[in-house]
Amino acid sequence: MRALLTSLTLISAISLSSAAFAANTATGTVRAFDAKTLTLKDGTSYMLPASFKDPGIKVGEKVKVAYDMIGKKHQATAVTPAQ
Repeated sequence: MRALLTSLTLISAISLSSAAFAANTATGTVRAFDAKTLTLKDGTSYMLPASFKDPGIKVGEKVKVAYDMIGKKHQATAVTPAQ
């Protein structure tokens, strides 16, 4: 019984910790874009890192944004064209 509980506890801890580190994602249409910020039509703005490489984003294009929350701000980690 003890071995079963230990195994279940370990499996639960691993699955919960990996979910906590998963990035958030959003999909939307680009309203504005510059070297520091990407804004979608819904009004959500994402800060872009200094190392961000533009994959050819254009206003009006649908994109998928992976991001982390830094305080109350969205920090983009990846921006790709949506399929």
